[in-house]
Amino acid sequence: MKYAARRLLHSLFLLAGVSILSFLFADLAPGDFFSEMRLQPGVTARTVDALRARHGLDRPLPVRYAAWLGSMARGEFGYSLAYNSQVGPLLRQRIPGTLLLTASATLLAWLMAIPLGIWNAARRGTWSDSLIKVSLSVLLSIPELLLAIIFLVIAVETGWLPAGGMHAPGAESLPASEQFRDTLRHLVIPVAVLVLGMLPVLVRHVRSAVADCLDSPFALAARAHGIPRRRRLFRHLLPAALNPLISLFGFSLGTLLSASLLVEVLVGWPGLGPLFLEAIMARDFALVLGVVMSSTTLLITGNLVADLLLYRADPRIRTS
Repeated sequence: MKYAARRLLHSLFLLAGVSILSFLFADLAPGDFFSEMRLQPGVTARTVDALRARHGLDRPLPVRYAAWLGSMARGEFGYSLAYNSQVGPLLRQRIPGTLLLTASATLLAWLMAIPLGIWNAARRGTWSDSLIKVSLSVLLSIPELLLAIIFLVIAVETGWLPAGGMHAPGAESLPASEQFRDTLRHLVIPVAVLVLGMLPVLVRHVRSAVADCLDSPFALAARAHGIPRRRRLFRHLLPAALNPLISLFGFSLGTLLSASLLVEVLVGWPGLGPLFLEAIMARDFALVLGVVMSSTTLLITGNLVADLLLYRADPRIRTS
């Protein structure tokens, strides 16, 4: 409990620092939501100043930051000028989509990376090991933007998969099983892009961690005792290699979350990504800050879970 409390306190301080820097950078950005209104004929500078004063944009920075913190405490996250509503409901509509995409990609990437990395480590120096390393290097060099475009082109040309969105038109009238199947079909392209972008990194780290354990004295002793190879890999070596892999789990969550925002824009997935882009284009800084804080909270939560898993798996941390 003490360890969890310390990590939680550290996460809260980190979240507070991100909020301060994000609010400061948003304030330093040139212009605001009403800046382009000055270029419209018939709109006077007095009208624009009155609108800015009405929404509190002319108040000092500390006052606006305190008001924004108060709105976050109430779950409102400020007021979106582009959508003419509170930011909180907009975020609550989009966060489930981003969570579904990121969680699916994370689960599938790790389910593929762990056995592939173990198999690769057990066959070091063979032709299959070299072939997989070359394939992963080629895959790592392909940007996720290009992967998404390739998959979208294939989907449009063949019609095998939907080329965008989360649901087909009229899917809300279908039975629950059909809606679930329709969502899975729409998940294929964005999840495939995220998994292929992250898989080379995960496989290399799993291979490295398991290979280090293969050369350790306890692994040689287990081999000398005649323990079968498969049991030796999965019952003895993999638990010993969990420490760096759990740390990598938190890193992979952050990488996939940031990549999912871009993929969501490309495939039209109704998550935080398109909302973030629209807010930036409209200079709706309250909505920008809301998306930033939501993404940061998800990332910090994932890293907190990884720290707790690491505490559970590594007795040296519990001892210290």
